Amino acid sequence: MTRLSLLAALFLVAGPAFALEPLASERHINDSLRAGRIGDVIRKTCPTIKARMFVVMAKVDDLKSYALKKGYSRDEVEAFLKDPAQKNRLKAEAAAWLKAQGAVEGNTESYCRVGEAEIARGSLVGSLLRSTR
Repeated sequence: MTRLSLLAALFLVAGPAFALEPLASERHINDSLRAGRIGDVIRKTCPTIKARMFVVMAKVDDLKSYALKKGYSRDEVEAFLKDPAQKNRLKAEAAAWLKAQGAVEGNTESYCRVGEAEIARGSLVGSLLRSTR
């Protein structure tokens, strides 16, 4: 068997191992999108917390680059981001996370406390926000 044939056979056998997981299962992408959603809810709910828009835009660009480097196509990424089921899933996960951290719907100050805590911790969510207090 020639080297080329051997290499081709190896790729045929190993091909499934190189397959990408669905975007909905890719941890870094989902964690980042969830953090973005959480930050967005906090900034819209708490009047003393604002988005760090340049940081947000840079993180969005970094996330797109990450997805493309992993092998996902632009079309796959765009379809994933526009998929209503994925949007609803991420919204529900963000809402559950906020609730677990003590945010109470209708209680503005509870969202402010969560936001301030995330900023103080230097978490991904906190890195997207700034306090005006």
